[in-house]
Amino acid sequence: MPYDAILLVSFGGPEKEADVLPFLENVLRGKNVPRERMLAVADHYYQFGGKSPLNEQNRALKAALERELALHQVRLPVYWGNRNWHPLLPNTLRQMRENGIGRAMAFVTSAYSSYSGCREYRESIEAARQDIGAGAPIVDKLRVFFNHPGFIEATVDYATAALRELPASDHNRAQLVFTAHSIPTSVAQGSRYQVQLQEASRLVADRMVALRGGRADFDLVYQSRSGPPSQPWLEPDILDFLRQVKQDRKAESVVLVPIGFVSDHIEVLYDLDTAAKALCAELGLLMTRARCVGTHPRFVEMIRELVVERIELEQLKAKGLGSESLERPALGVMGPSHDVCPEDCCPAPIRPVGLSAHKPQQD
Repeated sequence: MPYDAILLVSFGGPEKEADVLPFLENVLRGKNVPRERMLAVADHYYQFGGKSPLNEQNRALKAALERELALHQVRLPVYWGNRNWHPLLPNTLRQMRENGIGRAMAFVTSAYSSYSGCREYRESIEAARQDIGAGAPIVDKLRVFFNHPGFIEATVDYATAALRELPASDHNRAQLVFTAHSIPTSVAQGSRYQVQLQEASRLVADRMVALRGGRADFDLVYQSRSGPPSQPWLEPDILDFLRQVKQDRKAESVVLVPIGFVSDHIEVLYDLDTAAKALCAELGLLMTRARCVGTHPRFVEMIRELVVERIELEQLKAKGLGSESLERPALGVMGPSHDVCPEDCCPAPIRPVGLSAHKPQQD
């Protein structure tokens, strides 16, 4: 066995009101973000009692993964560490070292390639290793999974359930709208974030054709923008898009699918279930929202498949063999993502990009 453990890596979030400002200050450390912007984001958390659901969702995901591994006799312990709040990565890696873990696979709760969704997590893991020093576990990140059948099938299941919440007469008329975290266009140009989002959305829409009366069309929009107005970010914004839908009489109902996120955390709850829902009510648009994949059985199964895939790849390499014969599941025309990120993959932004309550992910 080339690995000793699995490390679940996520963004982290506050669990009570007293955590909110320390959490955001931790997120913003080293970034030139005005305090008033930080306080505005803090208010989003206060509206939900100061508690992000993210940590609880990650506890549930860890437990579900442990059950899945045990069921298939993959005997590896699962650890969990966050980038920005407890349990923090340095503490988790230190515990792993004390438990004799020498090498682990990291599953990051982010389906796409981008600086904040991929490279920044790898940098945080390496910084934690440097903080620990001698004996720190080696950690290999698993590949991004935007087009893995498990992620797509789980998303289709929840998107279909959301569509069926509408009256039957609206099933083939509702506008299918995928949402993802906006990022600066300058950062997006250095990664495959947009093209991967477009491909994942297309794969889901194609599988919902029968329910939608043969329609495979969809829209991809963005949410959670946080940068200054002078800085271009990915558009259209979800709220602007909804206004345009109503103005153009393009549809009377919309199904929102937060395909850019893995769990129903604060940004999904605030940007979609609060702000977008209120705007739809004002505009007279009927709106439903699909759940994020969370602990969907097919998504949990996908994590186990990625783990087994990486073990088999390492075993082939140990034998001096190539990986050509190893099946690496993916849907669509893009194929599976690389196993090891190239040195120039998802470069860091040249300047601060603003604050978000949650970066593209996971999460």
